Amino acid sequence: MRWWVAFALALALAGMAACAPQEARWLETFDAPGEWHLSSDATAEVAVAEGQLHIHIFEAGQVAWTSVDRVYGDFRLTVETTQVSGPIDNEYGVLLRMDGDQHFYAFSISGDGYARAARYETDAWEILGPDWQPSDAVNQGEATNILEVEADGAQLTFRVNGEQVLQVEDEAYAKGGIGLYAGAFSEGDVVVAFDNLEIGPLP
Repeated sequence: MRWWVAFALALALAGMAACAPQEARWLETFDAPGEWHLSSDATAEVAVAEGQLHIHIFEAGQVAWTSVDRVYGDFRLTVETTQVSGPIDNEYGVLLRMDGDQHFYAFSISGDGYARAARYETDAWEILGPDWQPSDAVNQGEATNILEVEADGAQLTFRVNGEQVLQVEDEAYAKGGIGLYAGAFSEGDVVVAFDNLEIGPLP
């Protein structure tokens, strides 16, 4: 009977591991499309090219994103973001603890130097903290910004270029997928590139 108990325990542990959030370090350099769900339509194009992930928003008032089927609970993430071209009246950043397109957190910056954190659930946005807070940490215009996210239970910390710009607490979502996104406000033709995404355990 002992071997059967051991076998059953091994199966249970394997099932737990399959459902548990991933904590192994992952570096994505976008040399190939890899695991990303890429799609394009008349409003936006999302593609991996020349070692970067590019999101091109054609029309005003539109957003587009891509995600991977990796689940994370508590983690630290960094990613290089660059506004390649287009108006500075835009938004781009990181989606975390995603459940498809039904719920997620969003950490956003804009080309004109603002930052925001928000929660999305079934067609409704809840702003976490100040709405579009100006920050000197954000390099404006066609420039590169290093975004950093630390998710530690209900505490979410957001940094730009090494400087903390927001810290909020919210218990709505404990784990989920990761996404990258960009959007246009009053004008279209916004192009943002992402590179060197790294996700790993909290320090």
